[in-house]
Amino acid sequence: MSQYNIVVATDESTVVSEYVPEYSAGNAYQSEAELEQAFIKQLQAQGYAYLPIHHEAELIANLRHQLELFNGYTFTENEWDRFFTNNLASKNEGIIEKTRKIQIDHVQILQRDDGTTKNIYLLDKKNIHNNRLQVINQYEETQGQHKTHYDVTILVNGFPLVHVELKRRGVAIREAFNQIKRYQRESFWAASGLFEYVQIFVISNGTHTKYYSNTTRSYHIKETSEAERSQSKKTSNSFEFTCYWADANNKPIPDLMDFTKTFFAKHTLLNVLTKYCVFTTENLLLVMRPYQIVATERILSKIEITSNYKKTGTIEAGGYIWHTTGSGKTLTSFKTAQLASMLPYIDKVLFVVDRKDLDYQTMKEYDRFQKGAANSNTSTRILQRQLEDPSAKIIITTIQKLDRFISLNRTHDVYKKHVVIIFDECHRSQFGDMHRKIIKSFKNYHLFGFTGTPIFAVNASNNGNPLMKTTEQVFGDKLHTYTIVDAINDGNVLPFRIDYINTVKMKDRVEDKSVCAIDTEKALEAPERIREIVSYILDHFDQKTKRNSFYTLKGQRVAGFNSILAVSSIPMAMKYYTELKRQLAERGRELMVATIFSYSANEADPEDVFPDENFDTDSLPPTAREFLGSAIADYNAAFNVNFDTSADKFENYYKDLSLRVKKREVDLLVVVNMFLTGFDATTLNTLWVDKNLRLHGLLQAFSRTNRILNSVKTYGNIVCFRNLQKETDEAIALFGDKDAGSIVLLKDYDSYYHGYNDEHGKHQPGYIELIEELQTKFPLGQAITGEARQKEFIKLYGAILRLKNILTAFDNFEGNEILAERDFQDYLSVYIDLYQEFSKAKENEKEKINDDIVFEIELIKQIEINIDYILMLVAKYHASNCKDKSILVSIDKAIGSSTQLRSKRELIKNFIETINASTNVDEDWRAFVLKQKEADLNAIVGEENLKFEETKKFLDNAFRDGVLRTTGTDIDKILPPISRFAVAGSREAKKQGIITKLMSFFEKYFGLV
Repeated sequence: MSQYNIVVATDESTVVSEYVPEYSAGNAYQSEAELEQAFIKQLQAQGYAYLPIHHEAELIANLRHQLELFNGYTFTENEWDRFFTNNLASKNEGIIEKTRKIQIDHVQILQRDDGTTKNIYLLDKKNIHNNRLQVINQYEETQGQHKTHYDVTILVNGFPLVHVELKRRGVAIREAFNQIKRYQRESFWAASGLFEYVQIFVISNGTHTKYYSNTTRSYHIKETSEAERSQSKKTSNSFEFTCYWADANNKPIPDLMDFTKTFFAKHTLLNVLTKYCVFTTENLLLVMRPYQIVATERILSKIEITSNYKKTGTIEAGGYIWHTTGSGKTLTSFKTAQLASMLPYIDKVLFVVDRKDLDYQTMKEYDRFQKGAANSNTSTRILQRQLEDPSAKIIITTIQKLDRFISLNRTHDVYKKHVVIIFDECHRSQFGDMHRKIIKSFKNYHLFGFTGTPIFAVNASNNGNPLMKTTEQVFGDKLHTYTIVDAINDGNVLPFRIDYINTVKMKDRVEDKSVCAIDTEKALEAPERIREIVSYILDHFDQKTKRNSFYTLKGQRVAGFNSILAVSSIPMAMKYYTELKRQLAERGRELMVATIFSYSANEADPEDVFPDENFDTDSLPPTAREFLGSAIADYNAAFNVNFDTSADKFENYYKDLSLRVKKREVDLLVVVNMFLTGFDATTLNTLWVDKNLRLHGLLQAFSRTNRILNSVKTYGNIVCFRNLQKETDEAIALFGDKDAGSIVLLKDYDSYYHGYNDEHGKHQPGYIELIEELQTKFPLGQAITGEARQKEFIKLYGAILRLKNILTAFDNFEGNEILAERDFQDYLSVYIDLYQEFSKAKENEKEKINDDIVFEIELIKQIEINIDYILMLVAKYHASNCKDKSILVSIDKAIGSSTQLRSKRELIKNFIETINASTNVDEDWRAFVLKQKEADLNAIVGEENLKFEETKKFLDNAFRDGVLRTTGTDIDKILPPISRFAVAGSREAKKQGIITKLMSFFEKYFGLV
């Protein structure tokens, strides 16, 4: 492989420290073509070579030439054909396999003509500037489902690794995203499939520019297609996982020209592609966000500088990273540990977690990023063996095991080794004896901490060593900050919406505050109060957790979200669990309620930092342990498992409970301190709080609810049964900034219902105003003619859908919806009609794509009707002896307002025509569907001469998996044989016709049987 002689080497930061925008847009209109040319011109100024390549033959020829130059080797014709066909463009490989080649297997073996082998490098990951960058535009793909032209593509050593899709200024950036989605579906796989090598997509309308990874894109398309073809509505909206580039101060760089000067700087792009992507064991490509890269590089820089200046073993050799909860600290710490372990002078990287639950979760996360990259351990003996094993470069351990190891080994060779010690959450559990033991025993170390909520002087403990009270005193300088305000602005976490429910009316203040405190605590623990709170929770549970909303979670249809109830003590947890079970039985309602707690020396409300509970059940009072055992027995019965309060089984109970909460199998979890820090579940949207919280502890607990899942989940829902408003404001001011409240917390009901003026003084219309505008401008029964008026309606109704999604969580919205349900369905039908009309125009009239509208389809799907509701109406019609024709109107309107049921309209209509006095609606519907399904399948097989058994198996797998897979070899197995002398392209045309019929069949019957 050719090498440049390095004259001067610099460790230039991947992310620019501070960026001052240089680009100033002109006043003249700029077309998409002009934007594209300006972009390419800027890339050329930055050293990219422009190539006038527009067709596959040219792309392949350039790839060969680039690999020959890069490897200093000339392929023979046979060698190239063999290498290209088998190694680079195999028909059996898709996006995942090609991504693995770029990220992991970038050295491929060439079988030479003389029988020998040679390593062919696809990339140079050590000396990144040996890689060659080229840019092409308007590449034409003719072999996909439609003839397409791709905007701009970056080639690295001839491989298309970055694709850029542009829209003119003023067009929604989501349309560039949707364009790539169409290419992914229709053409990236076509011909030799070289565009499946794309690692990163960039989308821009000139004003706003974002990036995201390819296999994540592919994964979310798969998730989406599974949901869209089922009654299970919709899952993660992958547009929400796109990311802005930013400088090291977290200031976004959205303008395309500014983005190009920073993100597309050669060293930045090549670093991102070769160093700051992680290909997980789940076959997902994660591309790191700018703040994650900055944190990683600042730690690596600190290691290098302090090693050179012999500062190891001092506080100057370390530091801490303040990245807010939910911002991806585990990925950042993994990449940091991985890169640090590759430094030739580093012997070990210890990743230390402060609780066993974090140990378990972190290990699972590390395993997800790279199998075997980290060595976890289950005992101090195994920890010792790994510390003594030179090949164990990264070790995950708990603070308790490390403490035990040091206590048992006063002297050990590892203490002399050059080690990096990273704490996952640098809270107060590291501020005492354990920390002193580490810095006393290890001599040649770097100590780093990650935290979402640092300890400052204002929230420092009054106890302990006065020189080790704050995070900075213990770990050293703050190396990088990314606050909750940054994360919410970037769309990486959700804001919070808080309800304060007053359950105790405080008496007038008295001089003896201890008496007042005793009275208050007594009132808080009163059975009447607990009964009222439980009643409130059950009355509002469906509303708060959105149980009328459906989506797909890992292939399973689930309704709404789940929640945690945080209480002040173990006795309170016992009372709440008992009362919840009692009221559920009384109401005849099924909700999966679980609880977990263990002994803590600091049992009373800790308010700020939650104590380590360490799975210690032996020290629980007998009544508490007996109660916990009975609650676990309830859990065992529900899930057919076998856990108890013994040491090993209780820890396994925690792990099993953790997974079931993440899968949304547990509806309500009652906790004291567990699960309130370090636990991430995207399905959690509500925290019920009957517990004193403040500062660090408050934000940690609240942040269990604000992980992004889909557009239905727009905020973390907090319901406080204690007045924590002052504490909430203080926590947000400390960990965001003093003016952060309007960003971190959603506004109140009146603001969304009646409207409000934002921070810029601009009026944001409320729900009442939007409904009034809708009824005035677009009265029901009048056609909406003309594209301009249609777009106005789409924009207005989308705004109503978004507001309604927020308002449904407020108690006082019920009964104030203004629109009757039938009117709402009528408007919804019009909205869906327009969606299908515009979508069809996009497919059939490529020159007439409407780029300036966005449909809120995900919000539609989470409220739409399912087949059970339709059958209920059919049963009602049957009960009227088929005479109440108004029910038929209701059925038709309900079907029209559902994107999922429209494909089933004819089937439902035909069934209604068959019902009579002897009809059992549910049983007869199932029999009717099965009979029609079999008849339709036989018709397709006969018309297309398909192989019956193979086709039936293919469709059975599709109904099982929730998606009809039209790529790969399975679809080819069902096709009839076609003569090799057939007209070119006829087989592909025949295949597409069959796929269209099978897709219609699948959409018609999925979710019905």
